[in-house]
Amino acid sequence: MSMIPQIDSQVALYQSKGAVISLQQLLIQRHAAKIVEYVPYTRSIAGISGLHMSKMRGRGIDFEEFRPYQQGDDIRTIDWRVTARTGKPFTKVFREERERPVIIAVDQSSSMFFGSQVAFKSVIAAQAAAIFCWMAIDNGDRVGGLVYSDSSHSLVRPKRSRRSALHLLNQIHMYNNRLTDAANRQSPPNVPASQRGLAGALGQIRRITKPGSTLYILSDFTTMDDTAMQYLYQLSRHNNVVCCFVYDALEENLPVPGFYSITDGQHKGTLNSYSQTARRTYQQNFQERMGALQSELVKLQIPFLKLRTNQLVVEQIRQWTAQIL
Repeated sequence: MSMIPQIDSQVALYQSKGAVISLQQLLIQRHAAKIVEYVPYTRSIAGISGLHMSKMRGRGIDFEEFRPYQQGDDIRTIDWRVTARTGKPFTKVFREERERPVIIAVDQSSSMFFGSQVAFKSVIAAQAAAIFCWMAIDNGDRVGGLVYSDSSHSLVRPKRSRRSALHLLNQIHMYNNRLTDAANRQSPPNVPASQRGLAGALGQIRRITKPGSTLYILSDFTTMDDTAMQYLYQLSRHNNVVCCFVYDALEENLPVPGFYSITDGQHKGTLNSYSQTARRTYQQNFQERMGALQSELVKLQIPFLKLRTNQLVVEQIRQWTAQIL
């Protein structure tokens, strides 16, 4: 008997809805994380290896021990000092790293405080971040990250502990709930201009990212600029970077023809969606923006995961990993 219907009904329980997300909702994503394959990198099958294959960028190996040279061993691993001291050939044995830092960057700026169906983009980003966080912890990796808004950021250095994961999730929860307060969204920035937006977030992340790390970036990328792209290039050279593009259906297509009152929180206006020309232009602008972003990421060999606000987050992640594996 197929288990797919049961799994789908179980997955639905983990979907977050609305304009904000609770800490409890972030915690229960641990169950959702067990449904998803752990990132698109297969595990090593060698007996002396760690949890990951060496295809991950960076050296990724640690010295383990010396042992007598055996026929077929790589002569480049012979340790000539030990060989000279003992009078017998000895070789070095290495093992792959048993853990790799996972860094999660979560955009909780004002542009993310939007949604027309099911949940706001800020909620979807928070939920996906929690799933990636629990996947890392369950796999024995260190986890950390950075949560940022228009005016501030919180940096959590990667550690291999539940406490580190809970600290990161708590920061995500705090930043997400601050978005409901218009005063917070409009407060003067308490970080320098160079540390704001996506470029500022990536600049901070470089401080805690070591070669061989996996970096997830969850954002709508509205603040993507040349500086941010340069930081992405630098990070992708020695790390596995995954960009998760969070968007809403209303950003992709205008609603059914009609007159709609709209606001950005400060100004009000009216949207006329009767015009077919306006509808086509609106859709084309979104497709061009997403296509331009994806094209740049392809050049850097950075995977691109699209997360839509009106679809199950864990299912979108699961389908994406299934395509890559």
